Amino acid sequence: MRKIDSIDALEALYGTAAGASIDKVVRRMTPLYRKWIEASKLCVLSTVGPAGTDASPRGDDGPVVLELDPGTLAMPDWRGNNRLDSLRNVVEDGRVSLMFFVPGSNNVVRVNGTGWLTDDEGMRGRFAKDGKLPATVLIVEIAEIYTQCARALLRAGTWVSGDESVGLPTIGQFLAEATQGATDGEAYDREWPERAAKSLW
Repeated sequence: MRKIDSIDALEALYGTAAGASIDKVVRRMTPLYRKWIEASKLCVLSTVGPAGTDASPRGDDGPVVLELDPGTLAMPDWRGNNRLDSLRNVVEDGRVSLMFFVPGSNNVVRVNGTGWLTDDEGMRGRFAKDGKLPATVLIVEIAEIYTQCARALLRAGTWVSGDESVGLPTIGQFLAEATQGATDGEAYDREWPERAAKSLW
């Protein structure tokens, strides 16, 4: 199998980028990009570090990020599994990408930039929920914002296919398999909804 090992070889397989794919890129928040991002409750955070790459879904019950100024976004780090894969990468490298989704739309808005973490009490307090604060807040200094074409979500039928998860493995089943039965997967799945409800924030 031939390995493509140069940019020239890669570009020879594709046409020239369409003008719109270049023209849509901006360096700071604009009114329309702001409207989209404020409507997004779900994004994927991608990072890179010495140990490799990481992509992690981030969600909230309102906008998933807060605009601090047209060139800066803030994202609270709510409770998770404490692996800290993304956060370790941010501390060690800083390159971040965000991909914002809005249910029902096949369009995606992407942000690339540089991130850093803060545990500043005032910043954390801006995200308070029922007296709880995120442990840290990710500050993203925007390098570019642009839209992603809708073809990928259209091909996948993302918002029109209904629930396609019936019969797929559960987290408990994944854990039982990975630990060769040392974890009780059925108990994990049974207890998870109550545990999650108590630890969203």
